[in-house]
Parts: sequence; C-alpha cells; structure tokens
Amino acid sequence: MSDARTIGFVGLGVMGYPMAGHLARAGHRLRVFNRTTSRANAWAAQHGGLAVATPRDAATGADCVLVCVGNDDDVRAVAYGADGILAGLARDATLIDHTTASAELARELAAAAADVGAGWLDAPVSGGQAGAENGKLTVMVGGDADVFRRAQPVLEIFARAVRLMGPAGAGQLTKMVNQICIAGVLQGLSEGLHFAERAGLDPLAVVDVIAKGAAQSWQMENRAPTMVRREFDFGFAVDWMRKDLRIALEAARGNGARLPLTALVDQFYADVQALGGGRNDTSSLIRRFD
Repeated sequence: MSDARTIGFVGLGVMGYPMAGHLARAGHRLRVFNRTTSRANAWAAQHGGLAVATPRDAATGADCVLVCVGNDDDVRAVAYGADGILAGLARDATLIDHTTASAELARELAAAAADVGAGWLDAPVSGGQAGAENGKLTVMVGGDADVFRRAQPVLEIFARAVRLMGPAGAGQLTKMVNQICIAGVLQGLSEGLHFAERAGLDPLAVVDVIAKGAAQSWQMENRAPTMVRREFDFGFAVDWMRKDLRIALEAARGNGARLPLTALVDQFYADVQALGGGRNDTSSLIRRFD
C-alpha cells in the first residue's frame, strides 16, 4: 500500500494478537513485542513483520506505537525506562494505548509523550475477542484532534466505530461508562433467566420472545443461550471485568458519581471468583444462582 506505515505493537494477548494481524494484512510494517517472546515469534511467523526484544525496539523507527496490555502497571512497565517505548519513540510519532486503564494514567502518559515531542491517544476498545478477530471493535479515543486525525486510518483497520471523545483521558472515561452499562445489563439478564428457570418456563423461548421487544440487548441476543447452557468461555474474563469496575469505582469516588449497582455487581463478580470462575466470561454472573 502506498501509505504503508511502520507500526510498533506492544502486547500480543487475546486482543492484541488479532489486532496486530489486521494491521499486517492491511500492508503496514510491524515491529512487535510481547513479554512472552515465543508468542511474538509465533505472530511474526504467521503474519510477517519483526519480533523485537524490547518495547524500545518496537518504537524505534515507528510512525506510531500501539499498546495492548493488562493494566496501569503493565502500561508503565512497557512505557518507561531505558528499554521502554518512550526511550525509542521518535518526535512526531504517536503513542496509542488500547489498554483499559485509568484516566489518570492517560493524562500522565500524554504529558510524557509530549516531553519527547510525540503525540498521545488513549484508545480503549470494546467488542471482546470476537470483535478483535473480526476487525469490528469499537474504539473510544482521548487526545488531541490533530493527532487523532493522523491515527484514525490505522485505528479503522480493526474497528467498526472509532470516535474522539475529548482530551487525554476521555477515551478511558468512556470505556468506564461502557463497563458500567454492561455490568448492569448482565446482572438483569442473569436474574431474568434465573426467574424463568425457577418459574418453570423455557428460558430460551422466553428470550426469543422478549428479545423482540424493549428488553432486547446485545448481551441477550448473544449470551442468553450460552448462559442457559452454562457455557462461559467467550472471551472477556471476570478477573478483567473486576479490574475495569475497580477503575470505574475509583473514578466515581473522585468525580462524585454514585454507582450503587456497579458496586453491587462488582461484589457479585467477586462471588463468581470465589466459585473458581475468575477466567469465566462476564456472563457467568448467573453461576451465583446455582
């Protein structure tokens, strides 16, 4: 492609691995880093590009560097230090963080990127593993409008929706809203299915009917049948959801928002963890009723 870019990609987990794959198939030149070296080597063998030894190596010579790791501490670990991304990031390059992390971290790294003459975008994603694999993620972005415009063609490669939500941190705050809403919907769906089962109704027949009315949701359409079958292997894990809800609850304490349902569902997810379901997907809230 005539507008091919050199892209550093740091973090090849269940989300990052396919996201980087879409970029390679679109013709971009990738330099990839993963803490588990064998996974980076496997990605390079499958998609081409270059597996490198440090985050700094991934950033060296890159037009933009995309990060997709676990939490705030993981982002700091790959961003800072002699072998970190910032040490190799070129002036006028862009650092884009797809990790679901805190807005405070986003603002911190926006300033750190500016110190080396680079741009910054916090760009958490929604859509889960399936969305990453199918190139249909939703990307919520915080940062400077000019930096966003330059990066948008890259982000659109693995997304069905990309939107700038405001300055640095706004992407992360929007993702918190996303997780707050998902938690409430899944709790309601779990209770509804539990009630249907206890009432002697066919829960799948119930869902088939009510999904055509006002109760319809993505979770109902895509997860209710698997919840009835007690199948919970569909990507985004309870352990990660609790991390995201903790971030949202901490932000709420700072801005004065009241999230009573979110706090309650967070504790319900703790119950699922206690049942050994930390790696179950988020629809496993219904396990509490068993």
